[in-house]
Amino acid sequence: MRDTDHPNARDLTGSGRLLVGANYHPHDSDPETWRRDAAMMRDAGLRIVRMGHLAWDTFEPEDGEFRFDWFDEAMDLMHEHGIGVILDIAVRPAPLWLHRKHPGIGVVDPEGTSRYPNHRYTEDAGDPHFREHAVRFADRLTSRYADHPALAAFGVDNEPGDGPISYSPTALARFKTWLKAKYGDVEGLNRAWASQRWSRRVGDFEEVGLPRPGVAGGAPERALDFRRFVSDEMNGYLAALLDVVDANAPGMLTTSNMWYYGESKHFDWAAGAYAGRLTRPGNGFYPSGSLMDTESVRDALFGIARIRYEQDEPFWCTEFTTMTAAPGSIRRSAYATLMLGNQLVCGWTWQTMHAGEEQFLQGLVDWDGEPTRKLDEYRRIAAEFAAIEALGFPYRPKAEIAIALDFASQIAGAPLPERHDDQALTAFRAVLDRNLDVRIVDLDESELEYEILIVPGVLLLEDRAAEAIRRFVARGGTVIMTSDSATLDANGRAFRHTRPGGLADVFGIRVGGYEEPRLLGEFANGRKGTDEVQVILDERPLRTGSPRFDLIEPRGAAVRGTLEGLDRPYPAVTAHRYGEGTAVYIGLPARPDVLGAVLDAEVERLGVRTGPIVPKGVMARAVTDRHRLYLNLDGEPKRIELPRPGRGVLSGRHFEGSFTLGPWDAELVELDESA
Repeated sequence: MRDTDHPNARDLTGSGRLLVGANYHPHDSDPETWRRDAAMMRDAGLRIVRMGHLAWDTFEPEDGEFRFDWFDEAMDLMHEHGIGVILDIAVRPAPLWLHRKHPGIGVVDPEGTSRYPNHRYTEDAGDPHFREHAVRFADRLTSRYADHPALAAFGVDNEPGDGPISYSPTALARFKTWLKAKYGDVEGLNRAWASQRWSRRVGDFEEVGLPRPGVAGGAPERALDFRRFVSDEMNGYLAALLDVVDANAPGMLTTSNMWYYGESKHFDWAAGAYAGRLTRPGNGFYPSGSLMDTESVRDALFGIARIRYEQDEPFWCTEFTTMTAAPGSIRRSAYATLMLGNQLVCGWTWQTMHAGEEQFLQGLVDWDGEPTRKLDEYRRIAAEFAAIEALGFPYRPKAEIAIALDFASQIAGAPLPERHDDQALTAFRAVLDRNLDVRIVDLDESELEYEILIVPGVLLLEDRAAEAIRRFVARGGTVIMTSDSATLDANGRAFRHTRPGGLADVFGIRVGGYEEPRLLGEFANGRKGTDEVQVILDERPLRTGSPRFDLIEPRGAAVRGTLEGLDRPYPAVTAHRYGEGTAVYIGLPARPDVLGAVLDAEVERLGVRTGPIVPKGVMARAVTDRHRLYLNLDGEPKRIELPRPGRGVLSGRHFEGSFTLGPWDAELVELDESA
């Protein structure tokens, strides 16, 4: 390690710093190229590189043969240029030599066919042989670089929710062990799985099989337990890696590209988030590259919220789009992330790759090392971030509104026409569009210290979660629950008692079955095949649509809204006082118009702190008492009213009572100290 005048990389990551960097793959090139690239990065204002991922077999080409000298040079070089390193512990994908030595680490599909690891993430993270070698590699890597001055953080795994689930004989054996630990005996298992249905009683644990994926794959109770088992194994695997980091590099920052909710291997990260296992929660940020597509920006921001939960630590976008993004769209996305507490914009990737499945994804420099226009955009972001970083960044959200997100409900809700996480996304957009801070919460983990709690289609409600909602309302909170909530118990079985399960008295209603507007509309007035409905909410007509709605019977609750235009009016929105608080039930899935109208009324009634007043399509946050960040998501200029004169930190302009924010533009306004 060479001595330089550059400070330790840990100094880059504290409060009052905003970071711009890139993902870099030194194992794809040579030291001469590294030197050229490091100089280009430094000159562009990049302060961070993320390295080491996708390279286990470059560090360990054969079992137990470790080669780090080549990477020592890359680390030293980055330090010489004042660039900090996020060093990924690259244990997925696993090397082919490990697959050959322990074939059981591979993935077996539901049909019983072993998958050759042509594609990434074709290893079973729960396999003990895989975990043994992964932990050994993590130990050697972290102990070698724990004290390197270029090290800013360790990255733990990459996209852990990606890759297929294995249905191997060894996975089945581990699943049986997991079930025995959970249920104790086979009778407990049969009760939980409702095994009397369709003659599927389990005689002993050896008769257990792995449930097939998909809605038609078998009993949902079994599928839910299997996915909980996979989730426990994924969390155990990540915890083992993090334990190694803690032992070898105590106090070192940890991050990841924590995409835990991939379709293929979605697992439950809530407990890890609440335990603070990642001191810089992180993920890739990949909205559409189109400036016109603002919905994808909101969707990507939801990814930040659902990874961070209630952590106060800054977020890190460890990957950030480059590709063929429209000019200005990367900068727009960068400022949008700042409003959710992001600290790092790290482009994927520095150079367009020379080989492999991503060789046509566009980087910041071309195949020959010549810069692209995207590098100029990152250069601008880096310069602007450096100008504003000490003025209240990274931003810390001050949320009075929370949205419940539940892993089991996402898995058990597969047969429903609208998934729980889709409802949660709609709720998130509704809050975000009002420029209100919001947190994603887990009902089992959160203290629920908020004014408003939105429960969007939380299908499976365990006793502990129901009790948390009950206490929240009793002490003065307002809960807004949407349809499909509180239908199943902890085992994924429909409640035998009145819905919403465990909370019927809190909401003052009985929820029965459901109806379909397209059928009732046909019966009422001859309309065919439409989900459109009209809701009269507090005497205000709203048009919306839904494939289903709940049949609500008020039992003490007041009816605030009704469904009209069907065979008869139906209660659609109810409100009930319970203790010091209010429980609102919406008999439709989360819809921006209906949910938004209910939210507006509750925000006003409760005096929830609101953000800066801006035109529609503008994101804004009061970063400090004097600093306000504005971002125009639209293609039309917007007039922004200010509470007092100020200056634009980004533009250098002086503003009196207002200013015009250009299309897709951002501005940080520093208000004058005088009133």
